[in-house]
Amino acid sequence: MARHLAANGITLLIVALVVAIGMLEWGRGQFAGPGPLTEDTVVEVPSGANLSRVTDELTEVGAISHPLVFRIAARMQGADEELKLGCYALPARATMAEILERVTTARGSQACYQATFVVNNRGTRLRIRDAAGGTEIETVELDEGLQAVDAELDAGGSVQMRVSVAEGLTVRDILTGLAQVPYLSGDVAETPAEGMLAPDTYEFTREMERAQLVARMQTVQETRLAEAWESRGEDLPVDSPEELLTLASIVEKETGVAEERGLVAAVFANRLQQGMRLQTDPTIIYGITRGGEPMEREISRSDIDGVTERQLHGEVQYNTYQIDGLPPGPIANPGRASLMAAAAPDESPYLFFVADGTGGHAFAETLDEHNRNVANYRALNAGQ
Repeated sequence: MARHLAANGITLLIVALVVAIGMLEWGRGQFAGPGPLTEDTVVEVPSGANLSRVTDELTEVGAISHPLVFRIAARMQGADEELKLGCYALPARATMAEILERVTTARGSQACYQATFVVNNRGTRLRIRDAAGGTEIETVELDEGLQAVDAELDAGGSVQMRVSVAEGLTVRDILTGLAQVPYLSGDVAETPAEGMLAPDTYEFTREMERAQLVARMQTVQETRLAEAWESRGEDLPVDSPEELLTLASIVEKETGVAEERGLVAAVFANRLQQGMRLQTDPTIIYGITRGGEPMEREISRSDIDGVTERQLHGEVQYNTYQIDGLPPGPIANPGRASLMAAAAPDESPYLFFVADGTGGHAFAETLDEHNRNVANYRALNAGQ
């Protein structure tokens, strides 16, 4: 009888071991095998999330079919204490092993919520990208966007802060725009020189000093200007990096069409080489406003003749209809493309250009041809 019971016990133990081994092998297969996702998806690991919460989220989005296997494997590997916040793009059929590796090493992670403060000549707006919620890009008014960002922060979400500064703004425009970004702190005590803030998109952390961000923009512009100066053409009619920066700022203000920058730069370079005045309207505007409040009216004949500017400033330093050569300094902050175009203009005989009514310009080599282009533009406007 005792032997019979012992034999039965051994048999049950063997069966139990076989079942356990079978379950273990099945679990390993499930953990390493293709998962149930039928299409790519994004899963969020929020701040402070534990293994249970992440497992529930993965189950809810259909990334795993066996949450118990995922939990056991994570605990066996000690990975339940290594979860990294962020959003993770999971490919279709991702295995549980791959998913666990991603959420514990931050491989391929991204900010779930991207808040980009866009500073341009229309003011400051907020562009939001919500990877977790499926919203790719949504541009909203500042107040509306701040409410959404604050709600995400209050919920412990991962938010990437950025500021995107457009080309062609004045230093005053940029500083005004940065002052509207509530997640930056402090004031900028010393106003940078005009032209020395590099337009670009910059990441920043909450409560970063505005002065620190401005200093970074200055460093980038210094680097870009040095690179442009080193790559300048042999016959470029400017004598210093400062003059190159001034020329680039005029190019920036005259065209927003990327393909035209080299031609616009060529027109101004050709004029400088031939001793012709630049005769560019943006310099008149800057001479009147000095980069301050925008001019809310059209340029008048007296502006071109320098009368208004003489009344305001006692001189016509920036009016390139009235002065020879370049104005005394930049009239805006040029981007990298305008700096490089000014340093190495296109090979071109053009001396004139005028708007063509499509957002671009019509270029001309002679004054007669230019006058015809002007007449065409005026006729086009009159017909609208």
